[in-house]
Amino acid sequence: MEREYKMSAARAQELQEELNYLKTTRSDEVAEQIKVARGFGDLSENSEYDEAKNEQGKLYSRIAELEEILQHVVIVDESNAPTNVVTIGCKVTVADKNGNTMPAYRIVGSQESDPMNGIISEESPFGKALVGAKEGDTVTVEAPSGAIVYTVQKIER
Repeated sequence: MEREYKMSAARAQELQEELNYLKTTRSDEVAEQIKVARGFGDLSENSEYDEAKNEQGKLYSRIAELEEILQHVVIVDESNAPTNVVTIGCKVTVADKNGNTMPAYRIVGSQESDPMNGIISEESPFGKALVGAKEGDTVTVEAPSGAIVYTVQKIER
């Protein structure tokens, strides 16, 4: 089965815009870099040419990645999601086993995560443990240091 990439419509639009930019403007820029580098002479000792070809490889790799994601994207409609259960798009506040409240986390699809800013993927261990939980539920997160227990305190849309 093909992998599905869950995300908001806004994030899917951002990725489509990035793909369009890479296929048009950035592709032309890299082609020009290669053309200029070829003019420097012997390609076997031409570091500018090697760098331009490396840049072209990275560009093609990112284009292929974006095409794969956009081909299998699943737009999550947050407006129809239940308000009493943790799902993609909600903000969750949890407390550790000592009752210390943690900062609120937003649960998103894997292509939108930013853990340093409290935006957690539903595919991460923490996200997997939270998805489907209700206020008052206790969840266990499997971490490298061992199991960590949290209590869901608040779910917001």
